[in-house]
Amino acid sequence: MFTGIIETIAVISNLEKEKSNLNITLKSDLTNEFKIDQSISHNGICLTVVDINNNEYVVTAIEETISKSSIGSWKVGDEINLERAMKIGDRLDGHMIQGHVDQVGECIGVVEKEGSWFYTIKYCKSNNITVEKGSIAINGISLTVVGSNKNSFSVAVIPYTYKNTNFNVLKIGDIVNLEFDILGKYLEKMLSKHN
Repeated sequence: MFTGIIETIAVISNLEKEKSNLNITLKSDLTNEFKIDQSISHNGICLTVVDINNNEYVVTAIEETISKSSIGSWKVGDEINLERAMKIGDRLDGHMIQGHVDQVGECIGVVEKEGSWFYTIKYCKSNNITVEKGSIAINGISLTVVGSNKNSFSVAVIPYTYKNTNFNVLKIGDIVNLEFDILGKYLEKMLSKHN
């Protein structure tokens, strides 16, 4: 489980296909604190550390993860949001995030307004929904929905989040990983069974 409060940015230094898997090597200022078999959120995708070498570490994505997330479009040099799993007893500053991408979305709007940024994200029709003032995770970042529409929503990003995550490189047309609020997903499933 994660909270959606990004700790740092990692940079992809190598991508290597191995059968249907993808091994991703990243550089991070937190690498010396990682251990093999640790789960870490990478742009909202829970991936396991499989190797560590100095300031670089390796995670492996399976075919299922590649097909349901933005990993297939990652390139060497890309900046990736990182968050380690939450600890029992810590404050939950964001919202509960599992690190399981529900679907991808496309950034269709970026507006800078008096020191904040508003991003609009479009996603394909599904059972996933957003609600005004509800929670959403975009690339693993816990955010509040400020505009909820059918198959699209907007979020406001404060300067701190803009500067300390990969939102500062997100542009119109980019694909992002979306994890919808877990409570909303359970409610949608329960209600759909009664209709």
